[in-house]
Amino acid sequence: MTWYRDGLLHFGLGIENTFIPQERPGERAIDEYALTEHYDQWSDDLGLAASVGAEFMRWGIPWHVVSPERGRWDWSWTDRVMDRFGELGIRPIVDILHYGTPLWIDDQFAHPDYPQHVAEYAARAAERYRDVATDYTPVNEPMLHSLFSGEYAYWPPYRQGTAGLVEIATAIAKGFVLTQRAIADVLGDRATFVHVDASMRYAGDIDAPEHWETARRYAHQGFLVEDLVTGKVDDRHPLSSLLRSRGVSPGLLQWFRDNAVQPDVMGVNYYPRHSTELFEAGVHHGGGFADPRPTRDDGVDGLKEMLRGYAERYGAPVMLAETCVTDDAETRIAWMDASVSAVEQLRAEGTDVVGYTWWPLFDMYEWTYRHSTAPRADHLLSMGLFDLVETPTSLERVRNPVADRFAAHALRSTRPESVLAEASHGMHPRSPERPTPRAVVRREDGLF
Repeated sequence: MTWYRDGLLHFGLGIENTFIPQERPGERAIDEYALTEHYDQWSDDLGLAASVGAEFMRWGIPWHVVSPERGRWDWSWTDRVMDRFGELGIRPIVDILHYGTPLWIDDQFAHPDYPQHVAEYAARAAERYRDVATDYTPVNEPMLHSLFSGEYAYWPPYRQGTAGLVEIATAIAKGFVLTQRAIADVLGDRATFVHVDASMRYAGDIDAPEHWETARRYAHQGFLVEDLVTGKVDDRHPLSSLLRSRGVSPGLLQWFRDNAVQPDVMGVNYYPRHSTELFEAGVHHGGGFADPRPTRDDGVDGLKEMLRGYAERYGAPVMLAETCVTDDAETRIAWMDASVSAVEQLRAEGTDVVGYTWWPLFDMYEWTYRHSTAPRADHLLSMGLFDLVETPTSLERVRNPVADRFAAHALRSTRPESVLAEASHGMHPRSPERPTPRAVVRREDGLF
């Protein structure tokens, strides 16, 4: 039985894997694996996930590392990590793209061959790791990609306004479609696709004359990339006129409908303190990091609304693909308890919620690091089950009480007979669909 159809609520974790390797004056590269020293501590990091009972791990391949130059591939580091996933029996849900492209792709997402480049990379990864990884996220948060690299001009290729948004969104969407199709060509029916996007909710003075048009657009554009890749954008779509006015041809929209791909699981990222933005009468905010709107914490009500909405819109099982609050351990635990309870309530009411993901396993560094000259410690976000603690030689991972609470929730989600049999021996039970440890067999024919 496919893991997301076994009737259980599966608990997992993520490791932050934002990669923006491009630099320019006043902007330094972001590589979260380097900042958190995951490149060095990968083996122990996955062991930490296993120690708290994680069944799956949302984890991304660093495209800029495995493809440092066009036509050159270096899988040496990811080979070792994938071997470790197999050894531990943790199911990887692999992010193919989690922001950013390799340095050799000029203009990044705006390059005319970007969709083909990302599809080639995806096919090579799927072939190489076919014996341990069958679950893939083609693009994490594609609308945030589109906003930060398009409308906000905050990340490469620094497009701006609605024209930039449409250019980047359609390019990312085309790459998304080709990526999923390339992986499916390699893995066939074994492939599972977990689409993941960020919750975008808007409240406040949305009917104010100065905000009405923008608020109306925002209410729909949060779904734009997912609507494109699933073939939902036609002349009746609320954003069809915007797309046409920004140069999207009827032929391209027809291509999306003809080549539509669907999620097996629809992942929803929800952060209670950030996912609901407020419009204020008489106040203009552009949105995004550079000119943020105020936010409102709508707690579990917002969470349940978003999970229900995505389930209804795309007709697929849903999972909470990222959640947390950045705060002390007590506050994090309170949100974990409340959000787990909300997910369980949705399941009891009939919404097919199949997964819960605390993000991240250990702390991360805020994206503001890119536009700063301050040391990484000044950008630390306390979010994880394990604290990152600076020492003279490395970043230590220090377990905090949030880890214990996550482990308790994960234990409770497994089948009673497993709990009784294995908890009595001090072991964390393996989910019935959690893969058994196995060796990774890779092709060594010079192509992969």
